[in-house]
Parts: sequence; C-alpha cells; structure tokens
Amino acid sequence: MQLLHTMLRVGDLQRSIDFYTRVMGMNLLRTTDRPDQKYSLAFVGYGQGNQEGQAEIELTYNYGVDRYELGSAYGHIALLTQDAYAQCEKIRAAGGKITREAGPVKGGSTVIAFVEDPDGYKVELIERKR
Repeated sequence: MQLLHTMLRVGDLQRSIDFYTRVMGMNLLRTTDRPDQKYSLAFVGYGQGNQEGQAEIELTYNYGVDRYELGSAYGHIALLTQDAYAQCEKIRAAGGKITREAGPVKGGSTVIAFVEDPDGYKVELIERKR
C-alpha cells in the first residue's frame, strides 16, 4: 500500500495551483478538465509525485462553487522541511500566510510552523535536519 494523494476542494483552481507551486514550491504534475461533469482537477506535488514514490495533492474545482465550509474534522497536511524558519521566510516573501511562526511544539523540541492556503486549508511544516 502507498498513499497516493489527498483531495482538496478549492474555490479557484488557478489561485490554488499558484499557491502550491509558487508559494509552496510544488510542481504542477497534471490537469484534467471534465466540462460534461462540471469539474476540473490539478495534481501538485514535489518532484514527479507518485512516479517517485511521493504523495500528491489533488485540487478539485467544481464549476460554480467558489468557497467551501471546512468543518471541524479537517486538521492539516504536513510537509517535511530541513529549516522551518527559512521556509516561513520564503513563503512569506512569496505572499503566503503564516498562521503559526516556526518554533518548538508545545511541550517538545520539534520545530513546526503552520501556513494557510487560499481556501483556508492548514499546512504544517515539520523540521527535520538531515
């Protein structure tokens, strides 16, 4: 078994592609437009995504829906980084929204930070030095 992707419903597909590629440094891996079914997809990820054993994010835009209620069940997506402090600065410089600055997790020593995407989804950055 392998984790392939996580799907997020988004209100503006191009805005989300821009955030995950330009701000978070992912690659746009592929897109699909299904006008008869009234939705479009974009898959983003690091490297070549699934082809390299990496998980991907599927961004789903349903025609005519520009916003979603996230509810209380969704938590976050977690991304590994070697330097959470530097990553926050890069994200901020690219126009990203940092909702928790890099620093040790409460009660521990692991350095984390949180970013919010344009639709309000939380992305956790977890620092692990090599």
